[in-house]
Amino acid sequence: MQIGMIPVNIGVSTAEEVVGLARLAEDSGFESVWTFEHVVVPLEYASKYPYDASGKMGASPETPFVDPLIALTAVAAATKTIRLGTGVNILPQANPLFLAKQAASLDALSGGRLLLGLGIGWLREEFDAMGVPFERRGARFDDYVEAMRKVWSGDVVEHDSDFVQWSGFKSYPRPVQDPLPVIIGGSKGKILERIARHGNGWYVPGTDIGEIAALLAPLKDACADVGRDYSEIEITCMWPGRGGPDAVRQFEDLGVHRLVVPLFALGGDPASALPRFGEEVIAQVA
Repeated sequence: MQIGMIPVNIGVSTAEEVVGLARLAEDSGFESVWTFEHVVVPLEYASKYPYDASGKMGASPETPFVDPLIALTAVAAATKTIRLGTGVNILPQANPLFLAKQAASLDALSGGRLLLGLGIGWLREEFDAMGVPFERRGARFDDYVEAMRKVWSGDVVEHDSDFVQWSGFKSYPRPVQDPLPVIIGGSKGKILERIARHGNGWYVPGTDIGEIAALLAPLKDACADVGRDYSEIEITCMWPGRGGPDAVRQFEDLGVHRLVVPLFALGGDPASALPRFGEEVIAQVA
């Protein structure tokens, strides 16, 4: 079981803070550090955050959200082995060619450590601010993933769709990893079909092991429907860090490959909380 920590880019404003957290996580035995993404946090929004009963995300408009790929580039330059995860970037509101270039560059410069978590997004007001239609964001997501993989291939890119018209170019550097792992986040809507068709992994935002278990059989069915080998899908779950090694083994028995622990759930000062968690949990399940 791999264990990561999230977030390394929220509530921080300097490179020293971002890098310090990441180095501490690496020294404490964490396999990966992860980011959240919002380009803006509206003062008021009618959109409902789907993973909290309040319908609101747990961040005020004044909360620093350092751009995920910029934060992870700083981490890559200051660490040696820890993997770099986006949990998750909102693909349909981004320019897919620019994001493909950034992701390939980060994977190349980090020696193949990027875990590119992507989601379809839920915050209409953010899409509006970005000047991107909120409607058909699922179809846009699917098309963007297909198009970005062509960019990463190193071949001549030809892609003509409702959303992207690309022709006659190449983009280098290529990612070190082949394929660059696309980890699709979410648990609502057509997520399981989307993972089966387009994902190398699934980023599960929930933490309830029963709810996660209930979704695995439908995911297997979705993979079978498109001729995909279910064993190729790497499953990453949020985990509040409770229950110690026994809880980790329950997730492992379920077929989960990675647990990502929210920093706030560990309590106290990260300087003491991360090493303690490393000793009490990570070292016991390695």
